Amino acid sequence: MSLSNYINLFKENKPTIIKYWLSNEKVSEILDLHRLDKKKFIQEYANAVIEYYIEVVNQTKKIGDCPIIDELLKYLKINNVTSDELFIICSGFKNALIRYSYKLEINSYEIDKEINFIFEQNFSGVLNRYSKTIKDVETALSKSLDIANKYIIMSRTDKRGIITEVTEAFCEISGYKKEELIGQAHNIVRHPDTNPLVFKELWNTILSGKIWKGEIKNRKKNGSYYWVSATIEPNFNINGEITGFVAIRQDITSKKEVEEQQNILVEQSKSAAMGEMISMIAHQWRQPLQAVSILIQKLPLMNMIEGEISDEVLNQVVDDVAVQLEYMSKTIDDFRDFFKPDKEKEEIYISKIIDKALDFLAYMLKVDTIKLTKFDLEDSLVNIHINEVVQVLINIIKNARDAMNEKIKDNNKILNIKYYKENNYAIIEIEDNAGGIPENIINRVFEPYFSTKTNKNGTGLGLYMSKTIIEQHSHGRLSVSNSNLGAVFKIELPLN
Repeated sequence: MSLSNYINLFKENKPTIIKYWLSNEKVSEILDLHRLDKKKFIQEYANAVIEYYIEVVNQTKKIGDCPIIDELLKYLKINNVTSDELFIICSGFKNALIRYSYKLEINSYEIDKEINFIFEQNFSGVLNRYSKTIKDVETALSKSLDIANKYIIMSRTDKRGIITEVTEAFCEISGYKKEELIGQAHNIVRHPDTNPLVFKELWNTILSGKIWKGEIKNRKKNGSYYWVSATIEPNFNINGEITGFVAIRQDITSKKEVEEQQNILVEQSKSAAMGEMISMIAHQWRQPLQAVSILIQKLPLMNMIEGEISDEVLNQVVDDVAVQLEYMSKTIDDFRDFFKPDKEKEEIYISKIIDKALDFLAYMLKVDTIKLTKFDLEDSLVNIHINEVVQVLINIIKNARDAMNEKIKDNNKILNIKYYKENNYAIIEIEDNAGGIPENIINRVFEPYFSTKTNKNGTGLGLYMSKTIIEQHSHGRLSVSNSNLGAVFKIELPLN
């Protein structure tokens, strides 16, 4: 009798065959060893394997024509099942079929022979595919390791920080050969500029079993430096004890050099701003100095006319001079505070920031007959380096004033300042009526050393520094566009 005569009985009793298959002691051990989910194994693979086997017996499928086998092989490979273990799993399936044939009392030499024949023919193809999969994985792994060795800056150390392994990329960036690094303490690449507290915090973190991330300046063999963004992670043994550390790094030298250049440009801009501020102080003081001069001249004039100076007049003059001197003193304090570095961010309302900037510029706006209008649409609280943002406002307003003085010859100079909330940002818009920025250069106004001022007095650093402050220091946005009147600079600061 042929197996095909009984195959429908096999089909009707798939659960029993699967039960026999997975109750095989060796098969069960393999599934448990690799922590394979038996429920998943049955639902996604075992049922489909039996269906495939039935179709082979019925000659509706050819041996090897089974997509689910490929899926099963991938699943087993991912879970590190070896070729020997694969043979045991497949043999377990064959033995389950034979055992079930005994249960049906249809066992015979011919049926056993047929079951074995299909198994042998099918398993040879399965093993070939599985071996090919292993070779593909090994090849891909080898390529991956080669790529990692060449391009990933990685090192391993023991618990004391002694280097045990480095990649070629680590050697290339540090300038050391592998044999010069293995066995050395990792501080062989430590740069003396790095604060010792950084390494103290690093070691405290990784020795406590946690991952440390940060930026470190390292020294090359030739004495030059490079910057890396590093992630250092502890390795543990089966008892949970730290055995060493692995560190992966990314070269950020170019980024750090750009930041350093930006800091230089910002300092240059601040120096230029200081010169302008001193000029503003001179303007701010001119009026009170004139008032003090007039008040002092008033005393001898009164003495000459009236023959004496009354206590009432003397006290009034003293009081008036004191008022002017207090104003001058406050001006000095304001400008001194402005040039103090902001140590910490502070909370402040947008309206207060604008008022601070306008306090510095009030005399300039008055002299240049600029009509200022503030539109308070919605005030909001932000957490910022106050003096930095005030400096940005001063830069933008002074640029607007210069543009209006250059292009508008009458007294019709308009400056509009609007502030409101939008999409979790506090917005400040500064608009002038100088006609706007030409479209062919509007995208360049934030570039360093680019200036639109025809009198050549512009350094081209003010707007570059302003964008750096708003976007990098304050995590906001600074942009420019043209309106019907002129240029509109838009500052967006994240809300608390």
